[in-house]
Amino acid sequence: MQAIEAVIWDFGGVISASPFEAFAAYERTRGLPHGFLRSVNTHNPMNNAWARLERNECGPREFDLLFAAESAALGHEVRGADVLALLDGAIRPEMLEALRRIRTRLKTGCITNNFALEADGAPRASDKSAIMVLFDHVIESAKAGVRKPDPRIYRMMTEALGVRPEACVYLDDLGINLKPARELGMRTIKVGDPAPALVELQTMLGFALSD
Repeated sequence: MQAIEAVIWDFGGVISASPFEAFAAYERTRGLPHGFLRSVNTHNPMNNAWARLERNECGPREFDLLFAAESAALGHEVRGADVLALLDGAIRPEMLEALRRIRTRLKTGCITNNFALEADGAPRASDKSAIMVLFDHVIESAKAGVRKPDPRIYRMMTEALGVRPEACVYLDDLGINLKPARELGMRTIKVGDPAPALVELQTMLGFALSD
């Protein structure tokens, strides 16, 4: 098996806490079915409001209306602005420490599906500039015009890092985003609770990621 030369990370749900926790709390307080917000995102996943936002084909204002229409069609209208406000999860210190250790030995990259900031100060997903500088290369969907799980975005990263997919480990919290990376030849880790994910990553790398 080829030696690992690079570790590539998702941001939300990996470096930071999953927004799905905030989604679930929102659903409870609003009396929505559990998993409803995620279910909206699974309908027409390549071209729905989320996909368009993350490819920078619409801004937060238009997304607000598009998501409201899509959610209403599924039985419960939710404004897109409400959902965007739920995206910024807390940074996971154990993941950040692992990143800092890995970058001293291996190449690092981040592939994040995000959206562009509007002039009026609308929020921007995963805008963590102090952490982004720790990566050798970052691909943001809103800037690249392509988003996960499109295989092109993974190839863009391996080309930028100058490594073969077989020499990479990729971490993401969504199976749909891990599948194309795995099909390209990357080793993949699905992140839920960060502790077991870091144990798996440490085993792959062969050096300590914490004290």
